[in-house]
Amino acid sequence: MNIENIEAFVYVIHCGSFNKAAEALYLSQPSVTARIKSLEQELDCKLFDRQGKQVHITEDGKRFLPYAQQLLLIYQKGKLHINQKKSLPNELRIGCTVSVSNYMIPDLLPRLKARFPETHYKIVTGTTDDIMGKVLAKETDIGFVRNVNHPSLQSGKFYEDPIRLYVYEGHPFLEKENLTIEMVAGQPLVFFECGSLDWLRIHRIFESHELPPNIQVHTDNSEMAKKLVIRKAGIAFLPELCVSQEIAEGKLFPLRLPETEGISLQTNLIAHHGEHTGLLEAITEIGRELAERKPPLSTDYF
Repeated sequence: MNIENIEAFVYVIHCGSFNKAAEALYLSQPSVTARIKSLEQELDCKLFDRQGKQVHITEDGKRFLPYAQQLLLIYQKGKLHINQKKSLPNELRIGCTVSVSNYMIPDLLPRLKARFPETHYKIVTGTTDDIMGKVLAKETDIGFVRNVNHPSLQSGKFYEDPIRLYVYEGHPFLEKENLTIEMVAGQPLVFFECGSLDWLRIHRIFESHELPPNIQVHTDNSEMAKKLVIRKAGIAFLPELCVSQEIAEGKLFPLRLPETEGISLQTNLIAHHGEHTGLLEAITEIGRELAERKPPLSTDYF
């Protein structure tokens, strides 16, 4: 059985269409179609129903899928195990989102360098999609991204960053014992969001109470958002990681709002299956060490 045909089958399901699977595999759409037809002939069954541009997996396809995924994973692990270098790379290329670059890498990298002093590090930043594409194309070795999954990559949770409401020194909410969403809706709001579904959850909190938030500034830059709050331009929902220094300095204050409890941003660590195992384990261990050293006002984000 041709492993490339199995790969095409798994990618069509993961990507949702033949065209998108072809793009992900760097193939033409007819090549993907040919691989699927060849696999169907080998299995003597129909894997997809094609209705115009719509493609739906058949019952036979659903039954075969877990075996196809397992075959592909075993093949990838075996191939990487054979080809994996015994020594550490001279240069580790790390891709990460801007928030990780600003607030996590400066603490993580010196500790990583102490463990692997002969390794040099190259850091590039981008969106989650950008970094995932670079890891897939092997332009970077590992990536710190939002919570994503891809059949060619291993992806594990690195940390969770709680989103909370923050106010500036002297704000009247600091004297309130039971803060409500109605009270927040009446305040000028500096709204930071980074494209995550978790920010949509905050919007829906206001919508469910039929209280449109008083957004004075809308930005995708966390540094701008927290500086505007410090300068009393409004209050803001922010990830804890980006404001830890300002909390310690008494410039920003987290407030408990029951409706936002449990909302957080998850960052995953991604790499090709079986690659850089020692480095990934070291990074995960360092992450736990950093979490243990956080100020008592914070809650775990790892």
